[in-house]
Amino acid sequence: MDREVLDFVVKKTHELMDAASCSSEAKAAAQVWLDAVGTDREAAETAKYIAELEADIVTVDGLISFAQSEAGASVFGADNAKNIAAHAREIKAAGAKYCDCPACAAVEAILEKKELMQ
Repeated sequence: MDREVLDFVVKKTHELMDAASCSSEAKAAAQVWLDAVGTDREAAETAKYIAELEADIVTVDGLISFAQSEAGASVFGADNAKNIAAHAREIKAAGAKYCDCPACAAVEAILEKKELMQ
């Protein structure tokens, strides 16, 4: 991986880990990947990291469905869940494929570089 791509992914990985919306699995995979950078484990951990990010990113349709569910109301609070669902419908109408929370935004940015990471 060239230095510019590596620096970008490292920066976005720290943003992901700092996001309140980052799952514990993504945070753990991010740390393992960071620890492997520059070692003989880097290529293998990069593949695992990409797989974890692809599994964790939330589609905008998934966000809408979750926000409109009882589980979403439980997590976000009933009123906030309605606002999140409305926001998700707005960003979907504008062409978004994924949730735009800080964690998903960082993951999306990383995944846009995945071909350059391998």
